Amino acid sequence: MTENLTIGERVAWYRRRRGMSQEALAGLIGRTSDWLGKAENNRIELDRLSVIRRLADALDVSLGDLIGEPTLLDWTADSGVSTVPALRAALMDYRQLTPLLSAPAPDSEPPALDELERELRAVFDAYQASRFGFAAGRAPLLLADALLAARQYDGDQRIRAHELLALSYQAAASVLTKLGESDLAWIAAERGLTAAQATGNHAITGSLFRSVAFALLSTGRHEPAMQLTEAGAAYLQPHLTDDDGNLQSVYGTLFLAGSMAAARAENRAATRSYLQEAEEAANRLGGDRNHLWTAFGPTNVTIHRVNTAMELGDVQIAMDLGPDLDTGALPTERRVRHLLDVARAYNLTNRRDAAAATVLDAERLAPEQVRHHYLARQLVLTWVRNSPGRPPIEVDRLARRMRIVG
Repeated sequence: MTENLTIGERVAWYRRRRGMSQEALAGLIGRTSDWLGKAENNRIELDRLSVIRRLADALDVSLGDLIGEPTLLDWTADSGVSTVPALRAALMDYRQLTPLLSAPAPDSEPPALDELERELRAVFDAYQASRFGFAAGRAPLLLADALLAARQYDGDQRIRAHELLALSYQAAASVLTKLGESDLAWIAAERGLTAAQATGNHAITGSLFRSVAFALLSTGRHEPAMQLTEAGAAYLQPHLTDDDGNLQSVYGTLFLAGSMAAARAENRAATRSYLQEAEEAANRLGGDRNHLWTAFGPTNVTIHRVNTAMELGDVQIAMDLGPDLDTGALPTERRVRHLLDVARAYNLTNRRDAAAATVLDAERLAPEQVRHHYLARQLVLTWVRNSPGRPPIEVDRLARRMRIVG
């Protein structure tokens, strides 16, 4: 019902549903009624998740309710017609809870582990290429096969099957988080961590730590995400070696997740500390890598410096670092996420044309990601709402492609 409203308009909609005055809501979040009125009328940008989180808490709604997630995943030739609902059904299948409820047929054979690994790679690669529909459509079968393998193999093959199962859950959690399905992402991340603990593989366990951290972030639970970062790092530190790229990468990426949580909690000291720890891990790694699909390295650390600066309201820092950063060696998902932060920084410094051009660049790289990300949707919606007449032709066409306007 509220999908094509700006965040400010959505705040007003929920405020009226709660029967609250502007004065009452503004008082609950420590702002003035004048500020809230401007926010509800799109004269102030609501793009900092820390502020949106406070509004959501005061209105007793979820963060996703205010930022407009999830949005409908389009059917494409890439995705087919079975996407998020099929993945939801897979995660909520009672037979996943225990082997007692799903004994395999006597003549059934588990999937070959090499074939299962290829399927896992296809789903993760699609995610990093911002082909979320494809990844969502393939993930249910991947999970079913990985679960069957984990239950039927023995010995070393059983350990490897559990590693693949853990990473399959992580792939599902990554896609679901990106699509705004936070509760389902939590289920997938939790089950993945359980599977990881059966492997004895510290890198894969650490990889699932970051998945749980991102699931916490997506629901606005910033302090628990910071606590997980520190607890997970303490678990991983004794096992760090300079020649283990997987472990260095998941360790550094865990601190990147922590830096986002700290910035959204407006904890500047923790943000700086986590980014510094991530930078040291990136230096030990020696460059940009993609171990365990982390896309970790110095460039991703800088991307997070820009992201956290925007969350903390330090727009000039983002402008100093963001526009000239070369992200060409990173996966599409990382490149596009950075472009959206750069567009947000341009917009806040009244460089509207540069902001629109940056969103258009992002759309050319990954139309699905731009269509679904709240930053892109809110930027374009605000430009449409605030245009005195018809919006500029490129913005109008973009809004139609994103189905923001009819």
